[in-house]
Amino acid sequence: MSARTTRRFAVAAGVSVLLLAGCTGNTEEPEETDNGGTTTDAGSNAGSSNDEPGDTVTIGFSAPAADHGWMGAITEQAVEEAEKYEDVELRLAEGTNDVSLQISQMETFINDGVDAIVLLPFDGAALTDIALEAMAAGIPVINVDREFSDPNAARVTVLGDNYGMGVSAGSYICEQLGDQSDAVIAEIAGIDNLPLTQDRSQGFADALGECGLEVSNRVAADFTVQGGESATANLLQAAPEIDAIWNHDDDQGVGVMAAIENAGRDEFFVVGGAGSANMMREIEGGDSLVQATVIYPASQAADGIRLARLLAQDKGMSDLVQVEVPRLVQLFAPVVTSENVDQYIDSAFES
Repeated sequence: MSARTTRRFAVAAGVSVLLLAGCTGNTEEPEETDNGGTTTDAGSNAGSSNDEPGDTVTIGFSAPAADHGWMGAITEQAVEEAEKYEDVELRLAEGTNDVSLQISQMETFINDGVDAIVLLPFDGAALTDIALEAMAAGIPVINVDREFSDPNAARVTVLGDNYGMGVSAGSYICEQLGDQSDAVIAEIAGIDNLPLTQDRSQGFADALGECGLEVSNRVAADFTVQGGESATANLLQAAPEIDAIWNHDDDQGVGVMAAIENAGRDEFFVVGGAGSANMMREIEGGDSLVQATVIYPASQAADGIRLARLLAQDKGMSDLVQVEVPRLVQLFAPVVTSENVDQYIDSAFES
């Protein structure tokens, strides 16, 4: 049984996500232009906003347990986004890593006839069938971060860019060390059997290859502080000299930095992953080994809430010529350095 919270919300003052800025409905009549002609819905409403209140819609939201900073931020930002809209009632299921319980939460949403569901599945394949049931019941599903095994199980999929994270990290290291053909590059991955880890590593290797570098030493952790510290201690023992380290995840990065401090090593710089506030503070301070971090947006579910509202209200997006909400939204993985950290730190999650 899901634990629900029903919220009524204030109108958003502005549009926080560029892709969603200027969203608009598809039902308005053409209007006269300055030259006396008429425009279609897409043309007449380009740059307009769908933040004006509409019919009240009920959105169900389910995600895994907030057992680390990034996942906690996923739910927190989704709730905060829903709170901006007085025409959204959010039914918030208790975060869980139990697949059976998450399926039960989805069944409750379907039986209650919610208008849309935003779901970050603990296991995308395991939640595919129940998502297909929701879609068959006429309830649009917005799949966040972990993809279903059948694309028909979601009306929209919102993803970060794991391969792009690796490319961004590798490209940054190339900028710093590309003229040193013998540079020693180390990599601290997440859980190796996850496709997202494999994608990050592949992107990293591909980007390094562009400047003639490669990973010399690699270990895998488990996205936890303890795992990061243990894996990094092993890495530092195996590699007496390192020029740069890319750590896939800033939550495990707390342990990574503890192991580095314990070892008394400082001959390298560190690039983080995911974009936590504590790593950005390290960058901002200017005296840390952490020189950059690559963002994996925790705003994905918040974007899902916005998209769910548009779909439930039969609205689209005027930023596109095709004003229907797209099937896939993949967010960018920018590199945060001392030059741009002020643009990102206020919205970063705490590890």
